[in-house]
Amino acid sequence: MDINNKARIHWACRRGMRELDIAIMPFFEHEYDTLNETDKQLFVRLLECDDPDLFNWLMNHGAPQDNELQRMVTLIQTRNKDRGPVAM
Repeated sequence: MDINNKARIHWACRRGMRELDIAIMPFFEHEYDTLNETDKQLFVRLLECDDPDLFNWLMNHGAPQDNELQRMVTLIQTRNKDRGPVAM
């Protein structure tokens, strides 16, 4: 997926699982444009993972074996926490 095609990335952020939507959508809407090219590619790579894995990782029920994916999971969690609750 092209990191500059924000419409496709936005669509990929919509997971159909409320917990994932609450974690991923605000990060995309508020933080994506501030990421460097490497982190944008990493975010897109994270979106290509299966929903059960994403859920477990973002809810701290496990961690990806890939250290870079873990760094993105941590970044999402940290930025969402710092920003505070977002109404969906």
